[in-house]
Amino acid sequence: MALNSVKEVDVLIVGAGPTGLALAVDLARRGVPALVAERAPRLFPGSRGKGIQPRTLEVLDDLGVIDPVLAAGGPAPVGMLWADGVRQGEHRMFDEPETTEAAPYSGPWLLPQWRTQEILYARLTELGGAVAFDTEVTGLDQDAAGVTARLADGSAVRAAYAVAADGGRSAVRRALGVGMTGETVDPKPFLVADIRVREGALDRDNWHIFPPSGDTGLTAVCPLPGTPDFQLTARFTDGSAPDTSPDGVRKAVAARTHLAAEDVTEVRWASDFRPRAALADRFRAGRVFLAGDAAHVHSPAGGQGLNTSVQDAYNLGWKLGLVLRHGAPDALLDTYEEERLPNAARMLDLSTRIHRGQARRGAATRQLGLEYQDSSLSLDTRPPLPEGGVRAGDRAPDGRLATGRRVFDAFRGPHFTLLAVGTQPELPSFEADLVHVHRADALDGYGEGLFLVRPDGYVGWAGRGGTDPRGNPQEDLQKYLTSTKLEVLRSWS
Repeated sequence: MALNSVKEVDVLIVGAGPTGLALAVDLARRGVPALVAERAPRLFPGSRGKGIQPRTLEVLDDLGVIDPVLAAGGPAPVGMLWADGVRQGEHRMFDEPETTEAAPYSGPWLLPQWRTQEILYARLTELGGAVAFDTEVTGLDQDAAGVTARLADGSAVRAAYAVAADGGRSAVRRALGVGMTGETVDPKPFLVADIRVREGALDRDNWHIFPPSGDTGLTAVCPLPGTPDFQLTARFTDGSAPDTSPDGVRKAVAARTHLAAEDVTEVRWASDFRPRAALADRFRAGRVFLAGDAAHVHSPAGGQGLNTSVQDAYNLGWKLGLVLRHGAPDALLDTYEEERLPNAARMLDLSTRIHRGQARRGAATRQLGLEYQDSSLSLDTRPPLPEGGVRAGDRAPDGRLATGRRVFDAFRGPHFTLLAVGTQPELPSFEADLVHVHRADALDGYGEGLFLVRPDGYVGWAGRGGTDPRGNPQEDLQKYLTSTKLEVLRSWS
């Protein structure tokens, strides 16, 4: 896509990885013109971030891509330990929770990163969005009205806001002078590659694990659903650097497994990395936001990196939409860093502990418990709060409305949702495009009351029902909208 000498958009997104594409999709459905600038000539070709957690599946459901995601991927296979070419037994890598009505997606879903990006890119183009490939941002200037990005071809892009989603070595973050604090999680390098093997050489029912032996570190070969490929990961403990050439990959497979080098019929992509954990000092610098790996770099253990990154985009998208399309104040955007930085820090700590064998891949990795209870956008006006019930700042669970419709179906879209559960109060008027109102006689986990659910599926405000003599729901809700700068949701006509 060719750019004019100066192109004007509302939002410039630097990087067409899962973070940038998810944000672009969210903005496109809100009618916010955005441009994704990607320095590479095409989408990333490797499987790298292959595990999609249940909370991220809920996000992808809302973004309108859950059907292709489910069709193209598959559940994580059971691990199989090997020694000297002989199966040693199964290894359960993940706790296996039950699917419930409140949480329709239970365990991790495997999908190669390149396929996730293809699906998001197709959705973006369907919505009229665009990616400018072969477009490198070489510098940024800010002023009170916007951001001007200089491009390598001598042209420029002018935007109200910019988002750095250009990876762990983010050029935008460096240009902003934002520091990143971190540590080496593992001093030994890893090889990761997408390979194809001779038919029958390895079954596709298991995640094949080859424990360390002699000078070789842990090696794993995982079938990638929806493709004929496997993902190889190999830890190098002998002091050598991984050889990412096709011959180097084949030699690594032959040295670490019972397969011969010639059993690897194709090496489709290969890279090397040293696991580290790092967190940007800030997620906002003026009119520029950091998201995804540009803001936090994870060990791949536990599959938290891509998921945390997509949820950065999901948190930022609705806030940019309210500011740019509905006149909400710029101060609303400060809550992006307020909410996402501490959550990213928690996920970084979890990834590191899993990598070091200090924690299991359990409930925390599924990210269904992620919450914003301490956020300035969260207010609960129900004293006393129900024991174990949904509170302001919590993820809003799925369920069934009085009509029989799924709650998540009611949430789907760029709007807020006001749920009246077990109560029939008189409600204030709202902008119809911004707030949808639904009622339910009862919803498991919610308890009786009113719940204003944000576009990203978290409860912003929870209040008493209209039959509760201790409060006025209209007054309480109005106070919340005023204090959070969300008065744009009200209809004043």
